[in-house]
Amino acid sequence: MRIISGSHKGRNIEPPRNFHARPTTDFAKENLFNILNNIVDISELKVLDLFAGTGSISFEFASRGAKQIDAVELNGVHHTFIKQTACKFGFEQIRTIKTNALKFISFCSATYDIIFADPPYNMPEIDKIPNTVFDHNLLKENGLLIVEHSDKYDFGNHSRFYDNRHYGSVNFTFFK
Repeated sequence: MRIISGSHKGRNIEPPRNFHARPTTDFAKENLFNILNNIVDISELKVLDLFAGTGSISFEFASRGAKQIDAVELNGVHHTFIKQTACKFGFEQIRTIKTNALKFISFCSATYDIIFADPPYNMPEIDKIPNTVFDHNLLKENGLLIVEHSDKYDFGNHSRFYDNRHYGSVNFTFFK
């Protein structure tokens, strides 16, 4: 796993062996950021990374110059890894938050330009994420919610659905 582009392009992200996260593949991550580069100025963004896992999405945003990234991760080993790696890479704009992501979006009062959610693919509450984000007004005007998920879910009928992209076993659904 590596950082695809930006100031830290090519840097490897090496989680410890006791890691139990399913990181977004480099192929899918590269395609996601190709899309984002065409629709937003990453250097102006305030980002929320839910279910941050390895932190690879947060690190990619930071490497590309995002202003602020809040990385929410409940697992203590994963949270510590993200925090230590952000420090090692000098990513001062990454703030790590150790809590349940669904609870966080239920009480969060901040707003974001992009919210990226990569919950466990088998999480039963995955379909609640879009409504919770929109019900709590967590996106700034013209903001994007991106949910990574398996083929099992289809958000095409959601009132805020914008687009869906499929890369191997990875799906990204965009909401506005």
